[in-house]
Amino acid sequence: MKQVSNMANTSNGSLATLLILFTISAAIHTGAAQFPVQSQNLIADNISVVEGETAIISCRVKNNDDSVIQLLNPNRQTIYFRDVRPLKDARFQLVNFSDNELRVSLSNVSLSDEGRYVCQLYSDPPQEAYADITVLIPPGNPIIESREDIVREGNETEITCTSMGSKPAAKIRWMKGNKELLGKSKVETTYDRMFTVTSWLRFTVRREDDGVPVVCIVDHPAVKDFQTQKYLEVQYKPEVTIKVELPQGLIREGESLELTCQAKGKPQPHQVNWVKVDDDVPSHAVITGSDLYIGNLNKSYNGTYRCVASNSVGETYADYILYVRDALTTTPKPTTTTTTTATTSPPDITQDAAPSTEAAAHDQQAEPEAQRLDHAVIGGVVAVVVFAMLCLLIVLGRYFARHKGTYFTHEAKGADDAADADTAIINAEGGHNNSDEKKEYYI
Repeated sequence: MKQVSNMANTSNGSLATLLILFTISAAIHTGAAQFPVQSQNLIADNISVVEGETAIISCRVKNNDDSVIQLLNPNRQTIYFRDVRPLKDARFQLVNFSDNELRVSLSNVSLSDEGRYVCQLYSDPPQEAYADITVLIPPGNPIIESREDIVREGNETEITCTSMGSKPAAKIRWMKGNKELLGKSKVETTYDRMFTVTSWLRFTVRREDDGVPVVCIVDHPAVKDFQTQKYLEVQYKPEVTIKVELPQGLIREGESLELTCQAKGKPQPHQVNWVKVDDDVPSHAVITGSDLYIGNLNKSYNGTYRCVASNSVGETYADYILYVRDALTTTPKPTTTTTTTATTSPPDITQDAAPSTEAAAHDQQAEPEAQRLDHAVIGGVVAVVVFAMLCLLIVLGRYFARHKGTYFTHEAKGADDAADADTAIINAEGGHNNSDEKKEYYI
């Protein structure tokens, strides 16, 4: 009975133990459900660094459970194990070590340091993250060259820019003044994994380009605002303008004309000439260098005067059209006309006052209203004078026609009644005593 009782007690104890273990297990599983374990996460970043500068490699862990962190180089050699550096390279220095980060600096980076670095976390299972280091090598000073130093207006020029020894390959842009131009580029790889870039720029040169900078701009991650430039030197034909020194305003007969030829070019014009198109320059015109002077103008000097300037590039000209107008006249004061018997015809004023049809049409368009009024007044005065002279001639003609051959004598009156001549003489008034007093009047 005691043995059975002991067995029963043992069975009960075993059951109790199983119940306790089951309860603990259930409690553990319940707690795990309520508080899940967070997984660990290893992070590393890629790095770009200029040759000769310092790179920072960072291995970071989230929710670290005291797992060990280490850093390996591209050859899988341990650089740092926790805070210990097995690799004998003094360029690697510990910047920070904690449960969540291992940060290491690499100074004086060279192209041989480029590659993939490995961050390892000794967890279960182990984790790895990668940090790729890219070494940037800036290009040397760009070299700019042109096909010719001096370019003539209208010709095409070519400018070359070369960027050597860079990594990665540089990009080249062109600017002419404030305007960006498009060039053509070629990339070459050198034996040491460097790149050489050459760009060509072609364009037609204008005179406005003289003195304008052409800029070669090199774009590269390792450098900013890396550029070189070349100033254009352009030769062009002269620019010619004519300046009227005198007179000011309309040009009239009797006045003087002075013109100045202004010529500018590159190179400076070495010769400036004055000519008259389709005719000769007046013989008394004075030409002094670039100045032309003509005094005492008249209408025979009308025409086109041309200034011609030339340099080594070519020649150009400018024209001045001379049109001389009538001299200014004032209305004459009315005068008393003296009547004479002269039959001289009036001056040929009508012919002078009435120019050819073409000249009259030109004057009507060119002369101002005041001058046309003067001509009208002069014409009216001439017409009045001619009319007065015609009237005078008519009056004189009628007068002479009425008194043609008429004369008077004081002969003896009553002679017509005498029987003979003696009686007539005796009966005459005054007889012989008055014979000496006879007078004849003849007009």
